[in-house]
Formats: sequence, structure tokens, C-alpha cells
Amino acid sequence: MSDGSPTPIRERTRRLAQIELTTVAQDLFLEHGYEETTVDQIAAAAGMSKRTFFRYFPSKDDLVIGKYDLFGDRMADALDARPADEPVWESLRRVFDITLDYVQDSQARARNDAMDRIVQSTPQLTARYLEKLQRVQALLIGRVAARLGSSASASDPRPAAIVGAAFACMQAARASWLSSDQSEPFGEYLDRAMGALDVDVDSERRDALGGGQ
Repeated sequence: MSDGSPTPIRERTRRLAQIELTTVAQDLFLEHGYEETTVDQIAAAAGMSKRTFFRYFPSKDDLVIGKYDLFGDRMADALDARPADEPVWESLRRVFDITLDYVQDSQARARNDAMDRIVQSTPQLTARYLEKLQRVQALLIGRVAARLGSSASASDPRPAAIVGAAFACMQAARASWLSSDQSEPFGEYLDRAMGALDVDVDSERRDALGGGQ
């Protein structure tokens, strides 16, 4: 939620059910293949009816792509939880901590990579993935704009540039870590990648608060 309020219990319960369904479905996709796995099989494996399944996801495609919505919501919640006076770039670095397990844990990475291959090999899923990726970044761009006091200015390019640069750093860190001997934690690669850009986007806000020199 953009105002930093706690997520309602009903919504948290819904998210947990979606995460469980996604995990069950991924196991079936990896075992039997995406096209061969039916909604009936997913619902049965999750211990629910097909009708209940559709309360959480409109289709099998939505279940696959839905993980990006869940990931985006987690990132937005993580940014909301950061101190309001923390530098924006530092806040984004801390938000990216939620990616550590996806990269460092070999089992989680194998599952994630397998699902990414399914998405990239299925045209309708690829198109929707690109839409969801834009949504994830948009969730953060709006919050960064609010942090900078530019939420009322749609013409301000800084929020989109900052978030885009942060994601580029994360991808660069991931690629470098995977090509290394992985003796160092992925978090250190993230630190170096984001540290390579000396981003100071909070100077105007500090000045407005009387913290400028």
C-alpha cells in the first residue's frame, strides 16, 4: 500500500494462498511440463476445488505470470517499510535484499530459472511478462516520486531513471555473480554494482528540510 499502512489481513491471506498455489503448480510444471499440466491437477494437488482455484487466478497463464505481481507487491511493501528519511538509493538497495534467496539458493534459483524458460518459450506468457515487469517498476517509480516530492510532476524523469538504473545494477550483479566462483555473497555484488553509481537524488529534499550546506 502506497501510504505505508499494513496490508489488510484478508489481502495477506489471499497472497499466502496464491503463493502456495504457485509453488504447487511450479512443481507440476517441472515434472510434467507446462502445457501438459491442467488446472484440475493443480487444484487437486493444492487440496482445493477447481472453483476455488479460480478465486485466486483466472487461468493457468495468470498463475504463472502472477508470481511477478507477488514479487512486485513484496518489493513495494519492502520500500514502504524503509525509513522515510533514508536516501532513496539506499532504500532501493535494501529492497533488493529480497532477491538474495532467488539467486543464492541453488534450489530456488533452479526453480526460478525453469519457470523463466517456460515464460520465454511461450509467446503469450512472454508478452504478459513484459507487461508485469513494467508494473513492478511502476510500483516503485511512484513511491520514489513521492519520496522525492515529485509525485505531482509527471514530467520529472528522475524517478523512472533511478528505478531503471537500480534494476540494471541488480541484473549486472546477478550476471557477474553467476559467472563467478560464487565464493562471495550475492549481496556484496549488489553493493558493488549499486555503489558504482554515485546516486545522490535526495539533495533537494535535504535542503528543503534544512539539512543542506
